[in-house]
This record gives sequence, C-alpha cells and structure tokens, in this order.
Amino acid sequence: MDWGNVTAEDLIDALREVDWSSPPRPVSEFFARFTVPRSYSKWNSRLKCNLYYYRTNYFIMVIFILGIAFLRKPLAIVAAVLTGLSIAFLNDSFAVAFNEKVTRMVRQFSPHLAAKLRPPITPVIRGRPPTKRVIHMCGQPRWVFVLAFSAASCFLWLTSCRLLTVLWALIIGILATTLHASFRTPNLKARLNKFREEFRAVWRNYSEL
Repeated sequence: MDWGNVTAEDLIDALREVDWSSPPRPVSEFFARFTVPRSYSKWNSRLKCNLYYYRTNYFIMVIFILGIAFLRKPLAIVAAVLTGLSIAFLNDSFAVAFNEKVTRMVRQFSPHLAAKLRPPITPVIRGRPPTKRVIHMCGQPRWVFVLAFSAASCFLWLTSCRLLTVLWALIIGILATTLHASFRTPNLKARLNKFREEFRAVWRNYSEL
C-alpha cells in the first residue's frame, strides 16, 4: 500500500474504525531503529504508517506524559484519564466494547435495566442497513458520553491546575509522537502483509476508489 496516497481524512477515519483492543507493540520494537527520511514524500508516508501502526503506543505515551506532568495533583490525573476516555469513545470498536462490558456488569444485578442499556435495533430498508452506523452507549448516542466526559475533564483541568500547564503537557506529548513517527523506520519486513490486510479490512472500500 502506498501511504503517500492515503489522505489525512482517510487515516483519521481508519483510526476511528480500527480495533484498538490489540495490545501495544513491544518496547523493544517501538524503539528499535531510527533513520532520517530522505525526502518529504517518504517522511509523509512514514508518518502516516507509524501513526496507524503504533497507534496504541502513542495513545499510552500521551496519557503517560499527562500523568507525569501532574503527578502531584490527583485531580489532574483523573482529568487525564477522562480525557483519554473521551478520545477513546470516538473509536467505534472501543465504544462498542465499553458498552458491552457495562451491560454485562449491570445484567448481574438488574437484567431489566441491562435490557434498557442495549442499543436500539437498526432498521433495515430495502434489505440493506443504513450506510452510516450510529454507535450507542448505554442506550444513548455516543456523542452524549463524549460531551459528558469532555466537560468533566475540562472542569477538572481548570480546577486542578493552570490551563497553560495542560497545553504544555499536550504539546510535549504531540511533539514526542510526531518525532517518533517521523524518525522510526517502519517495520515492514515481518509484518507488511498482515499490516496491509488489517488496514484494508478497516478501509474496505479504499481499493475501489
């Protein structure tokens, strides 16, 4: 797959739909080899490839940097966790898995309430489901939880520390992610075939465009 032809919008959609339940890549592989890209096109392709391939590692790294920055402020750590959850809820597989786990827990003590938490049945029109899938969490649209967790995290950020400190921590996390994705040589020898199939499974209609 030519990552140079993958647009930023395609990459964002793929990250939103891909399964994030897989464990992060090993640390030895994450810091294995670094080289300087030879051209802008190679840097652009490498950046997109690494952002997708090491997505879980980067997510953990950003949350870790936020936690270290506010180690002496417990409310800030809670805010970092809520921020991470609000971002994770934007991913389809994570939102569905979170809803299923909550439903199982509730079913243990209240099956009637667990039935109400199930997502509504998607209507089928002319033998085909709607093209746009609406994700529900605990019986509510996903955006309700995203807004609620985002508002709670913003409140905790503002009450626990200065907003400038939050911005600096986020800048450091994003900068560290960008630098690693820019200079980490893609590990394509052992995992290229599997990686291609994984991306194509997520972006099913990409080859038809």
